Amino acid sequence: MPEETLLAFDYGLKKIGVAVGNTLTRQARPLKILVPVTREQRFEAIAALLGEWQPDRVVVGLPLAVDGGEQYHSLRCRRFANQLRGRFGVAAELVDERGSSIEAQLALGNNEADDAMAAAIILQRYFDALPKGNIITP
Repeated sequence: MPEETLLAFDYGLKKIGVAVGNTLTRQARPLKILVPVTREQRFEAIAALLGEWQPDRVVVGLPLAVDGGEQYHSLRCRRFANQLRGRFGVAAELVDERGSSIEAQLALGNNEADDAMAAAIILQRYFDALPKGNIITP
């Protein structure tokens, strides 16, 4: 598998957590929290990140119900992933984000904004699900 850089998004209407990682190390790290007020600001901020990091693909957290079914916010996240594909021509994958915010709060150990950490957890789940071939370990 060739090395790829990925950005992950924990999409919300008010905040979007962003994380970065690559398939060589398979380690995700929180990057930043976007707080766009308008739709245009959201896409300007994303365009800047895509320009800076040049990801091969993006990962978007997909909120599912406890039973694994779709919920109202699932549609919004699917739409966001489709907008990233259409607007920026980047491959977008959806990853189950159930429990990622709780995991992020536990990892941070405080009540600070956890959106970027949640995005890192979503991206780490993506890496953990990849086939195990060609992993370089220190």
